[in-house]
Formats: sequence, structure tokens, C-alpha cells
Amino acid sequence: MRDDVEKVAVPLDRVRRYLEPGPIVLVSSAWRGERNIMTMGWHTVMAFSPSLVGCVISSGNHSFDLIRRSGTCVINLPTTALTDQVIGIGNSSGAEIDKFDHFDLTASPATAVEAPLIEECHAHFECRLADDSLVDRHDFFIWEVVAAQARATPAYPETLHYTGDGVFMMAGEIIDRRSQFLPQML
Repeated sequence: MRDDVEKVAVPLDRVRRYLEPGPIVLVSSAWRGERNIMTMGWHTVMAFSPSLVGCVISSGNHSFDLIRRSGTCVINLPTTALTDQVIGIGNSSGAEIDKFDHFDLTASPATAVEAPLIEECHAHFECRLADDSLVDRHDFFIWEVVAAQARATPAYPETLHYTGDGVFMMAGEIIDRRSQFLPQML
């Protein structure tokens, strides 16, 4: 299918607008009595079994030391109902405030890691560091999800997706084409 719409050059610092479709997540961490939350817009599933997730956490981020030292975190999936908290968390430092208290979020004990869950989020993925060979060079962590919980409904929540420049998109209409997939692909 060809269209006649002209294509224009995209500035390289704007490529993320097209390639970051994954939902915004809130990463919670804890180490020796200190806890924090950071907003993350880029992560990638790397394997299904074991469930591996990769992400970049900048060494300049307050959460970096907590996560590096503990070797654990929780990837929490917020819905669009938490948009203001997601933005506020991303625009503040845990070195200056307790983000759980400041943004009125509930820290709950996780089942398999020390980092807390964020109760208001739709889902929680408890992670242990599986591979840190790229952390020193690229701030790239590879996590194994060791426990996961999600609300039973809705099955497909409205999630936030960051496109850069302060612009977010919501997860859109659900298109179900499962009948066209081979069973091993589901």
C-alpha cells in the first residue's frame, strides 16, 4: 500500500517519538530504609521464560544507587488516572522528597523483593537483577521478573505512552486478532 504523502527528515533527537510506544511505568526501589519512585518511559521485553526486561536507569538518577545496591526493583504500571503523579514523580528528585508521601501513593510490601509496590497502579512486576554487565558502560539493567500481579479488570487498561516534548498518548482502541495467530504465538 503506497501513499503519496511526502516524508520529511526527522531530527535524530526526536526518533523516540516513533519508537517509544511502551507504557510509562513507575519504578519503585528501596535500600537500607530509603525508598524512591522514578518515572520510566523506555523498557523492553527481552525474553519470555524466564521473563526478562531491560531498561536504562541513568547513573545520575537518585534511584540508580538504590537499585544498583539492592539488585531489585518493582516495575509498576500506572493507568491514565495517575497522569499527574507520573509527571510530578518524573519532575522531582527522591533526594529531596519522599515521593510516596508527596504524591499520596501507597507503598505496599512486595512478595519477592524488598522494593515496595505502588498500590494505586494496575500491575506490579517484582524484579531481581539478572545481568549487570552493561550497567557500568550503558546504565542498562536486565531484570528477571520473579513475581507479578495485576488487577483482573480491565484486561486492557488505559495506559500512558510518552512521545517526548511533554506529549503523552493514551493506549487506544483494542484490536483483537488472536484468531489469526498460531497457538504458539499467543
